[in-house]
Amino acid sequence: MRAAQHTHSGAHEWLDKIDRDYGMQFWILQLFGWTGVAVFTFLSLTLYYNTIYWQHIVHTILQSMIGLAVTLPLRWIFKALWQKNVALRIFVTAMAVVAGATVWTLLRMIAFMWLDHKENLLSTEFGGWFYPSFFIFSCWAALYYSIKLYQERQAQLVFSLRLDADRREEHLKRLEAETTAKEAQLKMLRYQLNPHFLFNTLNAISALVHLKENSKAREMLVRLSEFLRFSLANDPKLQTSLEQELHALTLYLQIEQARFADRLSVRVEVTPEARRSAVPSLLLQPLIENAVKYGIANKEDGGEIKIQGFVAKGVLTIVVADDGPGFSSVEQTTSGRGVGLRNTRERLHLLYGEESRLDMRNREAGGAQVKLRIPHVLFSEC
Repeated sequence: MRAAQHTHSGAHEWLDKIDRDYGMQFWILQLFGWTGVAVFTFLSLTLYYNTIYWQHIVHTILQSMIGLAVTLPLRWIFKALWQKNVALRIFVTAMAVVAGATVWTLLRMIAFMWLDHKENLLSTEFGGWFYPSFFIFSCWAALYYSIKLYQERQAQLVFSLRLDADRREEHLKRLEAETTAKEAQLKMLRYQLNPHFLFNTLNAISALVHLKENSKAREMLVRLSEFLRFSLANDPKLQTSLEQELHALTLYLQIEQARFADRLSVRVEVTPEARRSAVPSLLLQPLIENAVKYGIANKEDGGEIKIQGFVAKGVLTIVVADDGPGFSSVEQTTSGRGVGLRNTRERLHLLYGEESRLDMRNREAGGAQVKLRIPHVLFSEC
């Protein structure tokens, strides 16, 4: 079995070599073609007319060998004509075919007279010998040009396919490089949020310790560890469902409620369809943190944060609003409130490009509102 596989492999390599080597193809076709002429001549003349003499058999073989030799200059002429204009090519090809057929006719008649001891064949039977020669050389020329045209088309096709493959490979490399850069930038943005949030929370814990509210400080530390564990378990370049995102917000808000107690209330109005939507992990946490820091912390009686989510016309819309003092005129005309909104905007742009939108405005009833719009895609854990 191994020997058969080795033989098959060797044959395959040999065929591949022939397919790539046009010179080898020419010689194989030459040998097969002129051998076919010899066999046809033997069957149609020598055998048919029952003239099976050694002279005729030798002449049949010899004339094919002469024909093979005479067609070699034709190959050089046709190769030189290949890039010339059609009229010149046709004219020179016709002259070359007539000349080649004439030379072959003379040589094979001379060989026949020498072998069969005949005389005066050139003056009496040249026309009868010339016409088959002209037909064979015309067929040879037609086959040469047909095969040459086919080989050129195949070479162009292979070149085109290789060029397309190179372009696709270059495109894939460029996409891979862009994806790597985007992932690195997303990680940088996400990991920039964790220290920012951690700094604020540790300051709050420090304040509780300073006020000797040790139980609240301990509770905040426990909840902080749970939230950070959840945060580290989620890759910043991956997506999660809005339902899981809301669960992460619950962990975060438990930390903040330990600080504000009854001063902080949260209302969630998210449709079931929106809850199943895919969103970047921990997308809303910096928005909620901003609402707490700028909307709730500065009010003595606290306030409410409202989270809305719905799907309409293939777009997922998420709204985070508070009833605090709202945005200042400077914040509305620049990048918004600090690191959180700026990083959120950049994350959305990297992930969705022009298909995403982040708008900030002040509510008519008072307070600030941030609205996110991203393409609606159902989340799948597979």
